[in-house]
Amino acid sequence: MIAVLAVLLAVAVWSALSGPLQKRGVTAALFLATVGVVAGLALPDVFDVDIDPAAAERVAEVALVLLLFSDAMRIDLHALRRQLEWPGRLLLIGLPLTVLAGVGAGLLLFPGIAVISVVLIAVMLAPTDAALGQRVVDDTSVPQRVRQALDVESGLNDGIAVPLFLVALSIANAELESSIPSAVAVNVAEQIGWGVVAGLVAGVGGGALFRFASARGWIDGRWRQALPLLAALLALAIAEALGGSGFIAAFVGGLAFGRAVGRARTDIGVFTESAGDLLAAATWVVFGAVAVTFALPMLTWQVVLYALLSLTVVRMLPVALALAGRHVGLPTMTFIGWFGPRGLASLAFLLIAIGEGIPDDDVVIPTVVTTIALSIALHALSSVPLIDRYHRWAQHRASRDPLAAEAVPTALPRRRHAHPSWPLPHDHTP
Repeated sequence: MIAVLAVLLAVAVWSALSGPLQKRGVTAALFLATVGVVAGLALPDVFDVDIDPAAAERVAEVALVLLLFSDAMRIDLHALRRQLEWPGRLLLIGLPLTVLAGVGAGLLLFPGIAVISVVLIAVMLAPTDAALGQRVVDDTSVPQRVRQALDVESGLNDGIAVPLFLVALSIANAELESSIPSAVAVNVAEQIGWGVVAGLVAGVGGGALFRFASARGWIDGRWRQALPLLAALLALAIAEALGGSGFIAAFVGGLAFGRAVGRARTDIGVFTESAGDLLAAATWVVFGAVAVTFALPMLTWQVVLYALLSLTVVRMLPVALALAGRHVGLPTMTFIGWFGPRGLASLAFLLIAIGEGIPDDDVVIPTVVTTIALSIALHALSSVPLIDRYHRWAQHRASRDPLAAEAVPTALPRRRHAHPSWPLPHDHTP
């Protein structure tokens, strides 16, 4: 109960101070994980005894399911098809190259561990976190095309990474248990196939129900926000009942639900996203209190170097290659490459892998935890100064060359809720 009280108090304090802290680039993950580290070091027995790893995994999993569903639900597929060049290249070229670069760095730095363990590290750290990158995406001083590329990439790459993660985890478990390759293939096919089925059933069914009832005025205003949340949880429940992936179900379900309800998707997902944010906030406290303090004694120079490479070269070089030949300025490539924070998806993948069992966990766990922790701190603290510096460069480039790639007007295909733009205005409401 003391651990629960500490988590609730930390989230309450963040809620009260979120406005002024976010203006300065302090994200919820940075604040709450820092509080968690302090609490974990000050009260090691409380968090070591009271936090159930299975419960932490479930909270992180549900949080990611809700955020995946919400992100996918808000995608305007028509607009995305018209403006897919940059995000498409980041997803179809940059993401696979990021995994390959991560594998290469791991093989160099961790020659003594199984190759599949290196692959698992690279896959878990490939997706970027939409919430941790929201400061950049919401800031209107960043060119629209850059914001659109980062926004769509972060909204879709964790869903795309799920099948890669399932394959890597299944092979890792096969290595532990000496399972035959066909069993691995069957398991992966079931996870992906039943996940897609569950997502379509929940998304199409929930979206059709919402549209049918809304057209007839049957839905009370207070319950409009409930259906997307229920559809997301239904997708997860159906997937688990069938033996599929809840993450794939949430991603597919969100796409299907958003397509079914049309323009209403912009506003009715606020509660679903807020619920996911709240669960993610609790997860970050536990991450700092348990995961970071657990990984500290396991740190080696190889782990720290891999984490730094993962956030820089492993991410930036694939981004540069993905955007090569598109008349993109080097500062833009660097900006997009740097702002690829690792967050909840990587943590949820890690918790699931720990629950399933992985080889070389004494290397895999501290490497993933260290990369996430460094990303939370470095991306948050660098956002304000780098956005300002990049804005000045982009303005100068646009003034010299109005046809520059960064200056192309671009709408955001992921319809956003009525979040205040950055910097946040002062609220004088009595």
